[in-house]
Amino acid sequence: MTPPLTAPAPGSAPSVTQANPRRAAAAAWIGSALEYYDFFIYGTAAALVFGRVFFPDSNPLAGTLLALATFGVGYLARPIGALVLGHLGDTVGRKKVLVFTVLLMGISTVLVGFLPSYEQIGVAAPILLVVLRLAQGFSAGGEQAGANSMSMEHAPDHRRAFFTSFTLSGTQAGQIFATAVFIPVALLPEADLLSWGWRIPFWISAIVIVVAFLIRRTLDETPVFTAEVAGGAVAEVPVRVLFRDHWRGVLRVIAAALIASVSTIFTVYALSFAVNTVGLDRTTMLWVGVLANVAALGTIPLWAMLSDRVGRKPVFITGSLGCAALMFAYLYAISIANYPLIFIVGIGMFGFIYTATSAVWPAFYAEMFPAAVRLSGMAIGTQIGFAVAGFAPTIAIAAAGDGPNAWLIVAAITAVICLINVIAVATAKETFRVPMNELGLKPGATVRQSGSVKV
Repeated sequence: MTPPLTAPAPGSAPSVTQANPRRAAAAAWIGSALEYYDFFIYGTAAALVFGRVFFPDSNPLAGTLLALATFGVGYLARPIGALVLGHLGDTVGRKKVLVFTVLLMGISTVLVGFLPSYEQIGVAAPILLVVLRLAQGFSAGGEQAGANSMSMEHAPDHRRAFFTSFTLSGTQAGQIFATAVFIPVALLPEADLLSWGWRIPFWISAIVIVVAFLIRRTLDETPVFTAEVAGGAVAEVPVRVLFRDHWRGVLRVIAAALIASVSTIFTVYALSFAVNTVGLDRTTMLWVGVLANVAALGTIPLWAMLSDRVGRKPVFITGSLGCAALMFAYLYAISIANYPLIFIVGIGMFGFIYTATSAVWPAFYAEMFPAAVRLSGMAIGTQIGFAVAGFAPTIAIAAAGDGPNAWLIVAAITAVICLINVIAVATAKETFRVPMNELGLKPGATVRQSGSVKV
């Protein structure tokens, strides 16, 4: 039977672990950077080489479409991973989930680098590629929600957005590492790139496994979760409580999480459009992503600090509306092959405007749920939204085709997604001043003493 979400009897709970927000944020940053390096090198490889390595019998457009579809397949596994890992995170602890996810992601990525090509083993090659991508997606399904829960539950109430933003800064760093590694690889002769060069970034993940595992295993469990355990308030089946009492929050997070489509369109579709359709230099286009993510490392904590002062909603909505407008400008710049404009708009949109949403959502989504279902609620909600975002490049190519003006349809699709996000955020409750132990509770509900952190 699911325990009631009420306060434990006075004096029944022993002392909990001490909050350490800086260490938790640093561990979330480093772990996310290493794990999302793995996840993003797949997207870059899918845009540049997988169509020819694993689908050589297809025409160029069909090969690219199939390669990007395997990128999207990883997002199908993310809701399943969110369900399983969310349950584990809310029952056995945030730390155990974070250790597991980094091991699964790293091993899956290394194995991709050893896959034979289609010419070597036929249809088994793309099948194995999809299996390993599904394993990556399963891992990613619990990664960010676990890291966000860990950093937020160690953070002081008045700086929750700042400390949780380090998870997304780590994700941006992972994109930088992934793209930067591909820049020298992309300079290789075509034959070398397609035979062995593309494998190098995947093999580097062997280092990722060791480093990230050592970092994650030294983390302390959060004071909030240890108080839940001590007070006997851990639900046996958190997802049952989640969908019974907090289903509106889950639906809101799903709709808001669609903003991740901006990232996948920018990272995967725009790169493929620029290189494969317009014929722009692939190395130059990779540098756009690197510089945009470098800028994001500085802007994410600034937007987060602003949201700790003025609220989550105004910052989030500013980023969403800005992306809706700037995607038109970015894809137009690519369509006319204007490199200076590509860099200015690309860095401006992804490095300065989109980061307003990235800085806020780790705290904003987590604040919609109480501790007993926080990891489940955030993981399931975000990963269903991210699953749609993962297929955004595939949907965009299928809807727009490969004509010179196809970018207009893609930009319009992105704008509609951004407006859905704005509606979801605008109708949500503002949470930036709500104390930790009151988050996610309905008006008039009993406030549980679940490890509110004051630093």
